[in-house]
Amino acid sequence: MDKHLLHYKGSKRLIFIVGLLTVIQTIILIVQARYLAAAIVNMYERTAWKAVLPLLAIFIVAFILRHLIQWIKERLTYQFAEDTANEYQQLLLKKLFALGPRMVGKEGTGQLVTLVMEGIPQFRTYLRLFIPRVIAMVCVPIILFIYVTTLDLASGVILAVVMPIMIIFLILLGMAAQKQMDAQWETYQLLSRHFVDSLRGLVTLKYLGKSKSHAKSIETVSNKYRIATNRTLRVAFLSTFSLDFFASLSVAIIAVELGLRLINGHIILLPALLILILAPEYFLPVRELGNDYHATMDGKEAGEKIHQILAMKTIANDQAEIAIPAWTKDSVLALKNVSMESEEGLTRLENLNFDVRGLQKIGIVGTSGSGKSTLIDLLTGFLEKTSGEISCNGQKLPHFSLDDWQKQLTYIPQHPHIFAGTIAENIRLYSPDAPKEKVKKAADKVGLTALVSRFPNGLEEVIGQGGRTLSGGEEQRVALARGLLQDRPIMLLDEPTAHLDIETEYELKKAMLPLMEGKLVFFATHRLHWMQSMDWIFVMENGKLVETGHYHDLMQRPGTFSALRQAQKGGDDR
Repeated sequence: MDKHLLHYKGSKRLIFIVGLLTVIQTIILIVQARYLAAAIVNMYERTAWKAVLPLLAIFIVAFILRHLIQWIKERLTYQFAEDTANEYQQLLLKKLFALGPRMVGKEGTGQLVTLVMEGIPQFRTYLRLFIPRVIAMVCVPIILFIYVTTLDLASGVILAVVMPIMIIFLILLGMAAQKQMDAQWETYQLLSRHFVDSLRGLVTLKYLGKSKSHAKSIETVSNKYRIATNRTLRVAFLSTFSLDFFASLSVAIIAVELGLRLINGHIILLPALLILILAPEYFLPVRELGNDYHATMDGKEAGEKIHQILAMKTIANDQAEIAIPAWTKDSVLALKNVSMESEEGLTRLENLNFDVRGLQKIGIVGTSGSGKSTLIDLLTGFLEKTSGEISCNGQKLPHFSLDDWQKQLTYIPQHPHIFAGTIAENIRLYSPDAPKEKVKKAADKVGLTALVSRFPNGLEEVIGQGGRTLSGGEEQRVALARGLLQDRPIMLLDEPTAHLDIETEYELKKAMLPLMEGKLVFFATHRLHWMQSMDWIFVMENGKLVETGHYHDLMQRPGTFSALRQAQKGGDDR
């Protein structure tokens, strides 16, 4: 049983209501069986049909009431499972956003995608099936055992002896199934991670000529999952067959025992027939729990994984919230001896020292692996410093994950995600309530007007998965419109034009530069022509800040920046 089950919102109330309904349903089941047996006995004894009809009518009413209560139970558990699954899906997504890319890198994109897309429905199925099955297994056999024992002690003894054997057998099968399910879940996660990573890297694999050879790797991973699934299904089929066999055998023993005693005159027909009708119902809850056990195991595992992630501490959990005023022309951000190491102990940033004041554009340049993106990730709060001091307006900050800092940021990555939806919905991603006029104005400012005018539905044209495909430059314009709609004073850009050709980049540059005015901008790139438009430049090398200054000053003195400029052979100075 899930240790968190009683802590879900409304679970205790649901358990009480379902338990009460199950007890009522079992009593109705006894009434139904009693009047059915009475009707059969009367017909066997050639009683007048007028005397039999009321018995059958009561049986039919009880039958309808029983299934009506079953429908009510299913609706209640379905609604509880739906509400709980949706709540934990939202909590999981918020937690993943709070943990940031560091969590994604640690757990794997495929695993988290699988947990959110597949794990939540499995978790919902687990909640919907497990609670009523467990309650029925507890309530129904006890009530029927007490009733059968009052009718015939010998039959009650047989039921009491057989039930523990079935439960022990169910536990043993559950332990065997658990091992197989763990293996299947691990291979399923491996397959999911491999599939997602393969999709993301398909273009690279094709570019390198490795797409066909990668098919062998996909086949190997798929075969591992197939083998694990077949082993799990084998155990599931075996357990289902075993439970059905034991239940049928137990009913057969009771039937034989009742038949012999009926022949010898030790029991009359009515109670014997009533016990025989109730015997399958006595074992049914155990059989249903056993059959559904395997269907709910994935959901239970997914639930455990969700709770593990929710229990993880974010950076901001360890510190009290600190009020940070809105960034203005007089604001000052200072980093003193700030270093950051990876979990493997590798140095990614080392002894960063700089002061940034007011509204200005700061370019961050360096070769690949120099620490540009790491610095941006530090400023966004995705990563946490290992040592050093951070201060804003003289006030020390433990990290950049504080809400007051986050609410002032606009972050534009190298590959912004375009969701399945209209252009307007994608632009409204961070401001869902923005009016259409503001969306149109933002689209105009970033140069989306010509693109939108070509579409039959304008801003309501569907893009992303299932819709129109946009080019890299068009996707960046959508990302810029998102940021513009937020109108926040700090912009962080992590190589937003790295994957674009120079012509597309130049067109985008004309739209981007006006949007940076009147803001604090950190712009990381390896294309140096942007630096002429920056107010100040940071030059990174091996995680260190090796040079700072204006573009022309850095060009006039020998150093890392002039070497980079020379390496690009004059580049594009437009």
